[in-house]
Amino acid sequence: MIRTTLKHAAVCALPIVMAGCAMSTEEPAVRSAAALDIPDVTEGDISRETMIEVTRTLSSDAYEGRAPGTPGEEKTVALLTERFREAGLQPGNNGSWVQDVPLVEITGKDFRPLTVSGSGETMEFEYGSDWVGVTYREDPRTTLDNSELVFVGYGINAPERGWNDYAGVDMTGKTAVILVNDPDYESEALEGAFGGRAMTYYGRWTYKYEEAARQGAAGAIIVHDTYPAAYGWNVVESSWSGPQAYAQRGQNAPPLTKVNGWVQKEVAQQIMSAAGQDLSALSERAKQKGFRAVPLGLTASTSFANDIRKFASRNVIGILPGSERPDEYVMHTAHWDHLGRCSPAPDGDNICNGAVDNATGTAALVALAEAHAEAGATDRSQVFLAVTAEESGLLGADYYAANPVFPLSQTVGGINMDAFQMAGRANDVTVVGGGKSELDAYLGKALMSVDRTATPEATPEKGFYYRSDHFAFAKRGVPFLYVDGGEDLVEGGIDAGAAVARDYTENRYHGPKDEFDPNWDWSGVMSDLQLFYRIGRMLGNSESWPNWVEGDEFKATRDASCAAGEGC
Repeated sequence: MIRTTLKHAAVCALPIVMAGCAMSTEEPAVRSAAALDIPDVTEGDISRETMIEVTRTLSSDAYEGRAPGTPGEEKTVALLTERFREAGLQPGNNGSWVQDVPLVEITGKDFRPLTVSGSGETMEFEYGSDWVGVTYREDPRTTLDNSELVFVGYGINAPERGWNDYAGVDMTGKTAVILVNDPDYESEALEGAFGGRAMTYYGRWTYKYEEAARQGAAGAIIVHDTYPAAYGWNVVESSWSGPQAYAQRGQNAPPLTKVNGWVQKEVAQQIMSAAGQDLSALSERAKQKGFRAVPLGLTASTSFANDIRKFASRNVIGILPGSERPDEYVMHTAHWDHLGRCSPAPDGDNICNGAVDNATGTAALVALAEAHAEAGATDRSQVFLAVTAEESGLLGADYYAANPVFPLSQTVGGINMDAFQMAGRANDVTVVGGGKSELDAYLGKALMSVDRTATPEATPEKGFYYRSDHFAFAKRGVPFLYVDGGEDLVEGGIDAGAAVARDYTENRYHGPKDEFDPNWDWSGVMSDLQLFYRIGRMLGNSESWPNWVEGDEFKATRDASCAAGEGC
């Protein structure tokens, strides 16, 4: 995945902290930086030839777009295993280079309308145009039968913020009707109960479904609204129809609802009117702390059949064991998969090669592994994890984080690499999710060493921090950095950087023309890799355990993990 972070307005670029234009000047991570052990690190010997060779090979037509479960996967896994071994790594999974990732594909069909009954009337809403829904359960048929509807505001239970939209209501067997995003998404600033304009984890649809399931709900329906969702109904309809892939659930897996779905805002307004309520008024009430869920006196019913296909894929794991504390781990992640064969270009090319997204990030794992091995082991172990099925919903990363080879309580933190732009050297880097953890201090020191700056992401309201593989670790408490190449280019400045990002998004992203180009300028990529190398070695030789900043949505999970384990 890659984001378009076009900055046509003035850019706020600061050398160490993401403050001023995007962060509060009260920066907890910065205040604690002096207390962190951040060793000095020199640059690494990172091979440009490795980056070129691995990227070119993985994105060749012979790899068929690297879709999970295809011959392209077999070739990719074999290549990564060979290159990790040659780099000097050891197999990362108890003597094996791979972690099996069992996947299930569920395709809903024969959808009945969503029927809402009560107050003397029955309304039917058509699948696709009015509502969409899926199940995460491996059942041949899904039935929601007269499930009581309850409006739960933003569907948030955040003890660290004193906020619980489910307080005082028993959701067992009921269906939650939930607003998209966070209560303070309309704020222009980045201050508020939920970060103001910046989306938090609580604003993501993934969280809302998970929390509804934890509350015992049978169904969870999100009210679509284009502005707070940051995408139109067409995106919802296309994304939530057709085959849906998930990692198969293991023992002691979290609970699941029967149905997760969306309704158009106009549909939600009709439902509220039938309940004697007003959606706008309820939405305003839901923005206030102390909001209580509202039973609507209506029931919802629907059903659909499911075709179920099970298949397997693999994560690839290599490790450079630590010299002093080998049971403490620094993670480097990138996804190796792409889309396989896809809609053809006008010239008939139907292979989505995924050269930028994410053959570049996968090659970076190999190049960094080589550099760390050549420099010698750090005190802590360095783990290089190439995950599968990111394009299907972060499935490989989520499976690893749910079934970790190395305990999460002993995982210090990590760096995720997803799609390097070939734009040349930049004066800055774009920090996605800056200000969330004390890892910012490590990034700050690395940036100072190369005289570069950190630019906050331009659209924090879109929640990009929650849309790549590191999120699987973050939501389980492990701090992770997600840093993009900068757009303030040495040659051409901000306008040139914006043009590169726009060209990629419009002409190559998730299409057959994301192909290797022998004329690419690798200088910016190599500069970014030096940052990641330095951060990896800083963490590897540090004695500190960086945490999330006070009040972050993941801090309580990290604190609990540390208290229960032997790390941190």
